Amino acid sequence: MEEAGAPHFPFPYQPYPIQEQFMQALYGALEHGKVGIFESPTGTGKSLSLICGALSWLRDHEEKRRQEADRLLQGDVGTSLSISSSLSTTTSSIPPSSSAEPDWITDFVQKKAERDFVSKLKDEELRRKKREDHLEMIRNNSQLKYALKRKSCEDDEAVKLLQLSKDPQEEELNNPEEELIVAEYESDDESKTKNKFCGGDDDDEDDLVEEHVTKIYYCSRTHSQLAQFVHEVQKSPFSQDISLVTLGSRQNMCVNEEVRRLGSVQRINDRCMEMQKNKHDQRPKEVEGAKRKRGVSKAVCPYVGAQGLQTLRDAVLGAVRDIEQLLSLARETRSCPYYATRLAIPPAQLVVLPYQTVLHEGTRRASGVQLKGQVLIIDEAHNLSDVLSCIHSSELTGAQVHTHNNCSLSMCLSRLKAKNLMYIKQILFVVEGLVRVLGGKVGQNPHSQTTQPETELLTINNFLFKAQIDNINLFKVQRYFEKSMISRKLCGFIEKYAGTGVTSHTQTSHTQTQSANKENRRTEGLNRYLQTLQSKSPPGQQGAAEDRELAASPMMQVEGFFMALTNTNTDGRVVLHTQGSVALSSMKFLLLNPAVHFSQVLKDCRAVIIAGGTMQPVSDFKQELLFSAGVGAERIIEFSCGHVIPPENILPIVLCSGPSGQELEFTFQNRDTPRMMEETGRVLSNLCNVVPGGVVCFFPSYDYSRRILEHWEASGVLARLSSKKKIFQEPKKANQVEKVLNEFSRTIQRCAVDGGALSGALLFSVVGGKMSEGINFSDDLGRCIVMVGMPYPNIKSPELKEKMAYLDKNLPHSGGRSPGQALIENLCMKAVNQSIGRAIRHREDYACIVLCDRRYSRPATLAKLPDWIRAHTHTHTSFGPAFAGLRRVIHTHLLNKKYQLALVSFLSILFFDVLRVPLVLIG
Repeated sequence: MEEAGAPHFPFPYQPYPIQEQFMQALYGALEHGKVGIFESPTGTGKSLSLICGALSWLRDHEEKRRQEADRLLQGDVGTSLSISSSLSTTTSSIPPSSSAEPDWITDFVQKKAERDFVSKLKDEELRRKKREDHLEMIRNNSQLKYALKRKSCEDDEAVKLLQLSKDPQEEELNNPEEELIVAEYESDDESKTKNKFCGGDDDDEDDLVEEHVTKIYYCSRTHSQLAQFVHEVQKSPFSQDISLVTLGSRQNMCVNEEVRRLGSVQRINDRCMEMQKNKHDQRPKEVEGAKRKRGVSKAVCPYVGAQGLQTLRDAVLGAVRDIEQLLSLARETRSCPYYATRLAIPPAQLVVLPYQTVLHEGTRRASGVQLKGQVLIIDEAHNLSDVLSCIHSSELTGAQVHTHNNCSLSMCLSRLKAKNLMYIKQILFVVEGLVRVLGGKVGQNPHSQTTQPETELLTINNFLFKAQIDNINLFKVQRYFEKSMISRKLCGFIEKYAGTGVTSHTQTSHTQTQSANKENRRTEGLNRYLQTLQSKSPPGQQGAAEDRELAASPMMQVEGFFMALTNTNTDGRVVLHTQGSVALSSMKFLLLNPAVHFSQVLKDCRAVIIAGGTMQPVSDFKQELLFSAGVGAERIIEFSCGHVIPPENILPIVLCSGPSGQELEFTFQNRDTPRMMEETGRVLSNLCNVVPGGVVCFFPSYDYSRRILEHWEASGVLARLSSKKKIFQEPKKANQVEKVLNEFSRTIQRCAVDGGALSGALLFSVVGGKMSEGINFSDDLGRCIVMVGMPYPNIKSPELKEKMAYLDKNLPHSGGRSPGQALIENLCMKAVNQSIGRAIRHREDYACIVLCDRRYSRPATLAKLPDWIRAHTHTHTSFGPAFAGLRRVIHTHLLNKKYQLALVSFLSILFFDVLRVPLVLIG
């Protein structure tokens, strides 16, 4: 019986008890503004629980706000008191006046504030009703996208949205080269005047098309996971009432075939930005009677008309569509889905987007995503810390920093103003410092300069001192990069004039030549720097295509590295890695404190939900990302549920020794011994003899996988294994994964039907590889998962050593272990949990999990397994009892399957042949 006042959760079917518990906990976390860590194993309906729980809260939240506004506007008893109470939170931060004001002034101010508050409520209510009426009209008229008439002011709204993607906003001049010129830059006046490069101040919310409604942002790792989530929304009871928009990259959402053919992300982005600039830049008005100069015709995108964008935006809001459905509609209406979806963000109630878009501040701002007061759900968040570190790290190679060209930019330099010259000379000075710090010399070919192989770790300050650039204000330089768009302009100039043989001097008059020479002397250092932006490798080292690829984005990489260097000294390190030549050497910024970039997300959002199928272990997660970001323990809640499968459908085993009694401990010292490799082969041979269908064996690394398979081939172990299972290996190339999986699946299905000597297939994979995450080994594809050893990370890695040292210094010690040691253990067990989670994908599924290493039996290690696995784990010091238990479980399920098939056959005969009634099977 439902409790009075308890939230109601619409669901497409009768939910499992754990789903109801999940939704209740989620609703409470959103209502009270918590940071929730939610763990729900794959196969328990996590996505639907997130959808129905979160959207039920959003429905109730909007209803409460609507009722409160109606009550205040209708003038109920106590309205004045309620308004005063509502205003108190706004004025509490204002310090009281030092001198007491007269009562009549206080009363006047209070009444004026109440009138303003009521007026604001009325405006919000009108906008809400208008928005709801508009959405209702869209949903009720399927042909609206072809018939809607747009107001002329909506053209301006589309232009504002396009500005959010940082398109250059300089005026297009008659001279075709002038689009690549950097206009005058004034940094001292940024807060007072509107900067012509970005169309306004970064913090100006007026750039947005309209006010943002309360919404839920849902993000995940890949576009396929986002598409799967949207399909779940379509199956939910909210599919007809929710306005959902899916964001994606230009590469995934572009429908202009001319641009899509460019292939690489960088080229697609650059071409799109160029076409938007050509369309939206305005020519200066011509003076009457003046002679008109003929300009070069420039390509524009035919998919970004304002009316088409608005029509597609309404269609997006009117029905729930995944990216494929959206692209199909966009091609039909000849409208750009990339920009139309960004127009739809403010009125949307559910925004589905990738990690990068929401976790990187610059990308958030460019996409028009506002987190203030909103709900953020981060799914598949087991690697959130690594994702944050990766997004905000940066790497530069010697070839990118120190490239050459013979292209003169004298035409460009003659138009540079003093402020531009000052900043570009600073960029030149810093880049020259980066070249020197790699052991190179400015102006010489990086491929011909040799260096001694060495790895050095430096703090940010020490790196700046070593490069002798500590006197440069990188914050102002970074601001200049953002506002002037110089990286894109210089790359555009190089692309435009690559291989055209532009010379340094043009034929001019004597006076013009003197002026140009004076300008060239003033910009000699700048000219030398700009000439390093295009790649020209020695003959035979790389092809023309590779030259163009390198030239496409060297300044983008430099700009990203500059931004990384603006982090706090203690939050990151710079790794200098020299090898062979300067061109092959690199410098990498390593972010040690991901919380510094996650803290703003936690501060802005009303509530943050961090969800995943296997979130264990969460102790370091809370310390590194939440506590370090200033989140108090009282704001954090944890929820972990069991699996929906019966206990007899899973058998996790910790195997301490093999069939011959050899102890299984795959330490670095003894894992390569012939005895250990032979014993591992015996374990697998015994398992393959009794396990039907598919067996998936995970090795700790690619290197160890190669060595042990080579040993097995020489010793005949592989031949014994192949007599029972067809053997597959994880491919080295990502584009071959699907092919291997399909063949693996077909082999298992064929063996189940034929019943020959082969009982299925054996797949060798690697922890952390292409098949350890996001792959579904359900039913016969994964009846047994074998984990060989413990996949500890390489503790000799300089980056990992620095990370451990940082944690030991900044995080508290607990349980007799340092935070650095805990990091190693947690990285290992997170990888293990992801790999063994590939099996057991639904309620009727069953599998055995064999952990081949006695170290898994340690209580601290067992505690890091997911609760639903740990509760059923059996530790066996000898192989015999473990093998007997596994064989018993397999035999029981095989008998059950045979019994079910026999029962179905009997009932079919009974109903059809005897009673002449067709048999209908349910479930």
